[in-house]
Amino acid sequence: MRQMPGRLVGATEDREGRTGYVLTLATREQHIRREKATSNICTSEALIALIATIYMETLGKNGLREVALQNLRKAAYARERLAKVRGCGLKFSGPSFNEFVVQVKRKPADVLKGLLRKQILGGVDLSRYYPELSDCLLVCVTEQNSREEIEALAKAMGGGR
Repeated sequence: MRQMPGRLVGATEDREGRTGYVLTLATREQHIRREKATSNICTSEALIALIATIYMETLGKNGLREVALQNLRKAAYARERLAKVRGCGLKFSGPSFNEFVVQVKRKPADVLKGLLRKQILGGVDLSRYYPELSDCLLVCVTEQNSREEIEALAKAMGGGR
């Protein structure tokens, strides 16, 4: 790893044929004396932005719409399913995209620990950020979540009514 250059730069052309450059990889201590540098190479935010741009470009207009619809539909299914789970309820009734708040009877941290033991990432304990939501989890469902995974989440959180 230490044999790699301190900077990796990507080059491309825009629609008008102009060359563009982006710093995609740099050491954290890029601008101090080499003998004092101790960190490894780390990626820059530009690389993450580039990955997101390539993904959206690859999807195209119709693909991006399809991904959004899958997010919306799968999250709506998960909302309905979790609303029927004993010990759970929806905190808010307004529209949502792919995140929603679930109110739980047990401590959210305990719920998340139990889910994690079953290898399920159950969401975010909102008490850490909003004391008034100390009995709530923020749950997110995306196009990558299968119906089976949503069912496993519901089952792990207590089954159905």
